[in-house]
Amino acid sequence: MLYDALITASRRHDSLDDVRSDALGRVRWLVDLLERQRADSRRSMGHEHEHLQSRAAGAATRAEIDSRLAACTDEEGRAAALCLMLAARFDGTGPWLYDAEIGSLLSRVRGWTPDEVAVMLLRATEYDKGYRFADALGAALNTAEQLDAEGHRAVLPWLRHAHARLMDVTVEAYRRTSLAQRLRALLASADEAYIPEGVLPAHAPWAAPLNDRAKGAPTPELARFIRHLASLSGPRPTRRWRRTCLELADAACARDLAADVLRALAEGDLLCSEGSGTHADWLHGEYHYHYLVHQNDGDLARGAVWAAALTGGAGAVRHLGTLVLRTGGPGRDGTENPKLAGAAVNALAETGDPSSLEVLWRLRSQIRHRALRKQLDTALTTAAAKQGITAQQLIERSVPDHGLAADGSLERQLGEHRVRVAIEEAATVRLTYTRPDGTTTRTAPAALKDGFPDQLRELKALAKEVRATLSGERARVEALLSTGREWPYDEWCRHYRDHPVTGTLVRGLIWEFRDADGEWAAVAPMAAPDGRPVRVRLWHPIRASTEEIRAWRERLVTARLRQPFKQAFREIYLLTPAEQQTGVYSNRFAAHIVHYRQLYALFKERGWQANFLGPYDGGHHGQARAEFADGEWRACFHHEPAADDYDGYSHEHAATDQVRFERRDGRRWREVPLAEVPPPVFSEAMRDVDLFVGVTSIAADPDWTDRGEDRYAGYWRTATFGELTASAEVRREALARILPRLRIADRCALDGRFLTVRGDLRTYRIHLGSANVLMEPDDAYLCIVPSRGRPNGKVFLPFEDERLSLILSKALLLAADKKITDSTILHQIQRSA
Repeated sequence: MLYDALITASRRHDSLDDVRSDALGRVRWLVDLLERQRADSRRSMGHEHEHLQSRAAGAATRAEIDSRLAACTDEEGRAAALCLMLAARFDGTGPWLYDAEIGSLLSRVRGWTPDEVAVMLLRATEYDKGYRFADALGAALNTAEQLDAEGHRAVLPWLRHAHARLMDVTVEAYRRTSLAQRLRALLASADEAYIPEGVLPAHAPWAAPLNDRAKGAPTPELARFIRHLASLSGPRPTRRWRRTCLELADAACARDLAADVLRALAEGDLLCSEGSGTHADWLHGEYHYHYLVHQNDGDLARGAVWAAALTGGAGAVRHLGTLVLRTGGPGRDGTENPKLAGAAVNALAETGDPSSLEVLWRLRSQIRHRALRKQLDTALTTAAAKQGITAQQLIERSVPDHGLAADGSLERQLGEHRVRVAIEEAATVRLTYTRPDGTTTRTAPAALKDGFPDQLRELKALAKEVRATLSGERARVEALLSTGREWPYDEWCRHYRDHPVTGTLVRGLIWEFRDADGEWAAVAPMAAPDGRPVRVRLWHPIRASTEEIRAWRERLVTARLRQPFKQAFREIYLLTPAEQQTGVYSNRFAAHIVHYRQLYALFKERGWQANFLGPYDGGHHGQARAEFADGEWRACFHHEPAADDYDGYSHEHAATDQVRFERRDGRRWREVPLAEVPPPVFSEAMRDVDLFVGVTSIAADPDWTDRGEDRYAGYWRTATFGELTASAEVRREALARILPRLRIADRCALDGRFLTVRGDLRTYRIHLGSANVLMEPDDAYLCIVPSRGRPNGKVFLPFEDERLSLILSKALLLAADKKITDSTILHQIQRSA
């Protein structure tokens, strides 16, 4: 009989045996009804006739149970709730959890005794699955919260046991947080100095300062402070939480403690899944990972981060920045933890120290995680609003100068050697060592390595930081081309022209200056404007005439000026009649077959956000997005798998599709017709898409035809020698200026889409888009696979373009085809001769 089974199971030989037995005895009628209900359920598995009869009987039994429970007094209702908790099970006859019945009883019965609550708590911890445990524990806490402080002290052992069990069971994060907060409030009511087991991770290096203080000098104030830290469930606490945190930190004398925990998070050792964590029992062999904070301890870690930021001020800034990179940046040495990184990002904006702005700006150029980048933008915007400036102005004013002089250099005397850190050609940061005799080297002399190791390490770290800042500034200044922003002249001088890092870029660009009469005039790189300008803006070729653009390009090539990024030779993309007809989308770069992994990597490199194509839900349609004009406009580039050629993880090729544009509308994005997109935004976005297609298209793959594949062969033949894109047209114009200056000028000629090169053995035509080669007179294809590594740089190029470098290197090779020694190339030339 069920009653006998429950009586037997309830005997645990503890102080609660009588409480359980008495409860079962008071509601013997309920046990009998539960037994009848289970018998009805077993009969329902028989023949159809028995099934219908048992279902009707089961409904009647259920109605009787509900009716009897609804009529229970408080005393009988408490016994019934205990009975249902004890009878709950999951076996071959079906699930018997009685959640609805227990919930109905708990909502109305009162008068719970500590012993009854203890039974509820203990039984809840015996539920096997995490979600069942969470449901049962929530019900038990409903009863415990009806007790007073004395009652809480009476059930303290069971509250502690329940908390330890909660920390060890896999439960959804939001439910764990809610249950933990309720349990800790009850524990605090029973014992203010008690820190629940599991709140402080025992073996985590970052929590060692907290564990040491809790063991060595436990106080109620410290316990309240630690419980408060663990109560933070989000990346940004409320004002009340912050206020209370400061009060509790001072009461517990814990400001230094918070700083120690943050330092350990930023610089301390990691944990290994083989040695700790809930999966340590089955993670063995080579399958393991390293992590900083276990997911169950995330609330405490985030609370400690905020406590350190609120109490440490300037002293916390460096460690907060390090923590962001460690948990969410490219240099992380453990598994990603975006929640902890997000807390550190938000805390940086609250330190109140000016140096935090510099750290936030630097992080913005290093972090690629989409959610973290949004939090960084929000943090910068919030900090800017407090100072009464725009987010863009804040970014400009937060660019670190690293202590460099106005020319972008810094010199240190180390013994008899002089070390120089300098930005060269607006693209390179070099360390140069000058010996006592005046000679220089780029390799650190042994005397410096032995005599000044710490100073040398600092200078190398400085050079690395300057490189990161320079790279971020180059991308930021180039992005200004889509904004059309203007600056007061004095402000531009202060934050652009005269800045040690930004200035090295700015001085190599063309700028437009407006005088008091409202007239704009463009000024060459390295030159100063006439008079006293009023406003400044970055020159974009889309606003210039064809003659003006040609003049600037000729001037740069003649003066051998290489700009930090393409400006005078920048491609221009204007709305076409076909795009005016389609209205809201462009098919200009549709129907291309591209190498997908290469395309996805290029998205990330150019700052576009995209989902990853693959054989799973949502992986059959790709959409890459990027924001322009300071986030007011967004371009969307659609693409999809080209065929079912995935290797179990991703597709090998993708097919390109439409480009669409959206405008920010409050917190939403609204799709707009192409005609409404500002020309600089349209041109800059289409330039990126052209880059994606031009670089990753199989048409640019020189050995595609050697694969023996028929797939996409028609596309390859059409695209590899097809019409030139805007980027190829710019390449053609650059070649028109470069070729006359080369020693092979008399052997070269530009002919439509091709550069024709006359060799001694054959005449060759190099396509200006794909850089692939055809041989006259029968247009036989010549496969030349480029060597790895950077070009030697002997030919001056006005801008960096790998395809242009490749075309020139092939031209130089083929013009002297008699000197070719590569047997693969020679065989192709001689076979077709």
